Amino acid sequence: MVENFNGSLIQKHEIDIGVFYFYENFVVGEVNEGSDLNFESGKKLYQLIEVYYKGTTPYVYISNRVNSYSFKPTRLHGSAKKFPNLRGYAIVAYDPVNHKIASLEKTFADIPTDVFDTLEDAITWSKKMTDVN
Repeated sequence: MVENFNGSLIQKHEIDIGVFYFYENFVVGEVNEGSDLNFESGKKLYQLIEVYYKGTTPYVYISNRVNSYSFKPTRLHGSAKKFPNLRGYAIVAYDPVNHKIASLEKTFADIPTDVFDTLEDAITWSKKMTDVN
């Protein structure tokens, strides 16, 4: 689904915590079912983000919630300082319960964060957040 998006996929990476699709100004993450996403388990992802966006290219992280996994939303606090070129965090939730959870998660973020019903809407928003037409 993500690979067929009408844009230029730079690279797809399958790492231990999930599959990540890197585009010019956004990355779509699909975390594996049952994973515990935290700073330790996410180290490889952070390294990849640094490779593609080099601490200067503005980007948005899109969490495409196709699987159920563990994540503490309080870990979002401090994202602006840790990732200075991160312009936004989009969450794609596919059912009402996960949509409510994602809406609660927004309150912990210190960067622009929004919840979407479709991946396409999240990508459109990410382009606005990075000023890419």
